[in-house]
Amino acid sequence: MSRSVDEESRIIEMAWEDRTPFEAIAHQFAMQEPDVIKFMRKQLKAKSFRLWRARVNGRATKHVKLRSDEVSRGYCPTQYKQR
Repeated sequence: MSRSVDEESRIIEMAWEDRTPFEAIAHQFAMQEPDVIKFMRKQLKAKSFRLWRARVNGRATKHVKLRSDEVSRGYCPTQYKQR
């Protein structure tokens, strides 16, 4: 599937965000977790990919089923502050 540069950038951004679950990426871009992993491997430099995988591997906030019920949003309240 061909994606615009803006869509690719948004997928990468969402994948790096700690509080954005893979299910949100699947809902918005029709990409399951294995697809996101393949996409990130292709888009990132090898070291960046390894850092990303280490960061998201086992992170409860990246999977809706593993999340605490206290996590009700997909981003930090200060993330999208107007500058």
